[in-house]
Amino acid sequence: MDKIIKTISENGAFRAYVLDSTETVRTAQEKHHTQASSTVALGRTLIASQILAANEKGDTKITVKVLGTSSLGAIITVADTKGTVKGYVQNSGVDIKKTATGEVLVGPFVGNGEFLVITDYGTGNPYHSMTPLVSGEIGEDLAFYLTESQQTPSAIGLDEEDKVKVAGGFLLQVLPGAKEEEIARFEKRIQEMPAISTLLESENHIEALLSAIYGNEPYKRLSEEELRFQCDCSKDRFLNALS
Repeated sequence: MDKIIKTISENGAFRAYVLDSTETVRTAQEKHHTQASSTVALGRTLIASQILAANEKGDTKITVKVLGTSSLGAIITVADTKGTVKGYVQNSGVDIKKTATGEVLVGPFVGNGEFLVITDYGTGNPYHSMTPLVSGEIGEDLAFYLTESQQTPSAIGLDEEDKVKVAGGFLLQVLPGAKEEEIARFEKRIQEMPAISTLLESENHIEALLSAIYGNEPYKRLSEEELRFQCDCSKDRFLNALS
């Protein structure tokens, strides 16, 4: 079962959300028959919308549109406050890897463009906000959208047959009242933490992520909520969402 763990430091100055989205991304891959680069790009966008929806209340829905100019085309995901997410990638067949390492490439095939977030509070007047894509790697683009004071890495791990092995991410927010030395300590820890893909492959990857984020800093768990992929997506719905 996928889940999101919401935590806060004991001094109330930092908040972290940690996500296990493995089944979510695996189901999306199976439903849309995506190849490696398309799987990773769609998976990261699904996680981005889950993170943004986790900050909302009531019946709010978050739509993330990654409107790139390269091979992957547009990526659209929709998440709600109940843990449900759906999504679609325009070109499901992109499969490009580095020859030397086998690393799945995403950024160059998202390309330039816009990162658009639509927040629908159910009042009939959704709020639109947009920032330029800074790398096409989705996580960095989300971090830029949220402001540079927040860290939002995510990763998708594929096995030898390009099936989803593990997927997840985290959001770290600096809250009002945080002291400069505390911020510097957290920033140093994030910069020195192992690759998130390595942490996700740990036996207990949720605990590994929390440990990497907080180190020896005391923190409290606020909640644990279920996440799931539930899609009524189709090519026609996707094209309507683009219009």
